[in-house]
Order: sequence, then C-alpha cells, then structure tokens
Amino acid sequence: MGCRGNDMDSLDNDLTTRIREIELAGLKRALCPIDAPSGTHVVRGGQPLLNFASNDYLGLANHPSLLTAAESALKTYGAGSAASRLISGSLRIHHDLEETLADWKGTEASLLFSSGYMAALAVAPTLLTPDDVVVVDRRIHACCLDAAKASRALLRVFRHNDTEHLEEILAAIREKGDSGGTAQSRRILIITESVFSMDGDIAPLRELVTLKEKYGAWLMVDEAHAVGLFGGHRSGLIEELGLSKSVEIQMGTLGKAVGTAGGYLCGSRTLIDFLINRARTFIFSTAPAPATSAATIAAIQLIQGETGTQRCTQMWRIAGGLRNAINHLSGVSLPTTSGIVPWVVGPEETACKMARQLMADGFYVPAIRFPSVAHGSARLRFTASASHTDADLESLVATLGKTFGGSQTEN
Repeated sequence: MGCRGNDMDSLDNDLTTRIREIELAGLKRALCPIDAPSGTHVVRGGQPLLNFASNDYLGLANHPSLLTAAESALKTYGAGSAASRLISGSLRIHHDLEETLADWKGTEASLLFSSGYMAALAVAPTLLTPDDVVVVDRRIHACCLDAAKASRALLRVFRHNDTEHLEEILAAIREKGDSGGTAQSRRILIITESVFSMDGDIAPLRELVTLKEKYGAWLMVDEAHAVGLFGGHRSGLIEELGLSKSVEIQMGTLGKAVGTAGGYLCGSRTLIDFLINRARTFIFSTAPAPATSAATIAAIQLIQGETGTQRCTQMWRIAGGLRNAINHLSGVSLPTTSGIVPWVVGPEETACKMARQLMADGFYVPAIRFPSVAHGSARLRFTASASHTDADLESLVATLGKTFGGSQTEN
C-alpha cells in the first residue's frame, strides 16, 4: 500500500512546526559549504576567512606525505573497500594501520572504525548487559553518552571531573547493589575523555585509574582531542601519564590532529577479538576507504618524528596566545591545557552575534550552542593549529580586542 499524499503533508507540517520551535529558541543550524580545501584559510560563500574552528591541530590534513600515501593506495586498492571487514573488505592496509595504532598507543591490539562515533557505540552495548552499570562524566561527548544509553545498563553520571562524587557512586554500586543486581558481580564501565571537547580541560586520569582499580571497574578513555599533542610519541595524555597498561579501553578519532578520518579502539587482544565478533557497528559497517588508512599511517609516522615535534611546538604557542587573549577579554583566568580555547558568553543569541561579527571581519569561529553544550553556556570555541602563523594569531587578537574589548558577556 503506497503512501497517501495527506500522510506526507502531515509529516512535513509536523516537522515544520518543530523546526520553527528550534528557530525561535535561537538554535537552528544550517549547512554551508566550504569552497576551498580545509585548512587555516578557507572560502565560505565566496568570502575568504581565516579559520580558527578546525580540529586539524597539527595541520596535517593537506600535508604532501599524506596525499602521496592516499594517492598510492587509491591506485593499489581503488576508491572503496567494497564490503564489511568480515566479508571481503579487510584489506592489508587496514591491518597495517591497526598494527601501527596498537604500537603507537602501547597496547596489544587495535580495531579500526569508519568514525569515532561508531567506535564509541561499539563498546558499552557490546560489553555490558542490563544487569551492569555504566558511569560517565557529565560532560562526556554525545557519542559516549549515546553508547551508554544504548547498552541498556544502569546509567550513572558523575559531576564533571569530580572524583569524590564518582567514588560515592562506585561505593553505592559495590556496597548496596545500587537498586538491584549482585553488588560485587556487576560489571562497571567508567567512561571519560582525556581532553574534553568543548572546554579543552583535562580529566584526572591518575585518580580515575585508582578508583577503577579500587572498585573493580573498567575504564574507557576517549583521547580524540589529546592524540598528537601529548606524550613522548604524542599518542595522547594516557601515554604522557604512563597509564597505557592501566586503561582497559583507549578510544580515539583520526579526524583531528592526525588529519584524516575514522575512529579506533585500542586494548588487549582479547578485547579486540571480542569486539570483532560482537560489536554491531563494526560487523555491519563497510570498511573504511583504503586511501584514508594509508594517509593515516603516514600521519602517525610524521607525528612521532621531527615534523611532529615542530608542529606540536607551534600549536602550543598559538594555543597559549589565544588563551591569553580570551582570558583578558572574558575576565576568566584559565591555563592552556589543550588546543581548544572556549569563550563562554552565555546566551545563544550573544554567541551567534559575535560569530557573525567575526565572520564579517574575516574570521571563521562558529557559535557553539545547545545541544553541543548546556543551555545558557553558548560560546565561541577557538582552536589552534600548527598551520596558524604568528601573524594569523596577531591579526585575530587585534580584531578581538577592537571588536569585543568593551563588550559585556556572561561567563
């Protein structure tokens, strides 16, 4: 039986009303194409803009080594993998990348996914049952929260980076059973980010490891915004703190400092074998494009060498200058902990107005609003890149001071 015209009209009418509600709340978004390659200088709607919104922290997305590796893989493997990994899409280049990732992250094995979102969704629903518990930081990325909810395990949320609150929750689970189940036998998975995506602050990973060991829990850490920037091999904050053997599940994305695309999970060989057999987002997904995997291997090699050292140094210099400028303008004194520098202004319309003004001045810094952040905590989210020059930074800082030096914003 086909769809009736009035049924289609009913759907559109319903959605039109809901879109209008989003618009009235100042939260409507729209896609606008970038007309030039991603980088620090982009063209949007015909207007050249200096980009301070990219997560390409080391400026590798357009590096010649990555482009050469991708071109070679295109000629060898073609444009796509043509199947899921468990059918015929598990190409040698994917296995090479997984070996590279495991070696880089200091784990026994790794597993590649089409995106970080798919990697996150593979964990909690696969490892946990409704009799188990998943405990997440309040500011965890949406992909990890969605995974926690999809697991059907009991969900508990601890205050952001508050280890005392986390311990209260863990103690309640183990001592009282926390509303059902056998207290000591319930699996507990704690999920956090090492560098949080909206504020750029870092998690107390050493304390989290201590607590998960004390209460017999597992720890999953999303290193999306730490990879490439921390540690002797720049594999992330886990490496820098010497915790590679203490974190059961390391997750990350390849679309930020690595400059390519995709996601991964790193851990024991047993963990990866289990995910290969049970993780639905892996089993039922077409394998990543081989050219992307080849470019990623080239990127990881660069990151661990002299190129990575030089670019990391430049990124931190730009991030520090950004942080100093925003601290001065906002009246908030925050340390430079990552390549992310937020200016929390409060109302959504204030953030949007400031973003529009910056665009008119030649800078691309989109407003970040609900649901990416909580209501009333809208912000401009500046990000630093090694591709930014000192002149780029000076130009932005001068514009910010001239345009917003006397403005009143909520923090």
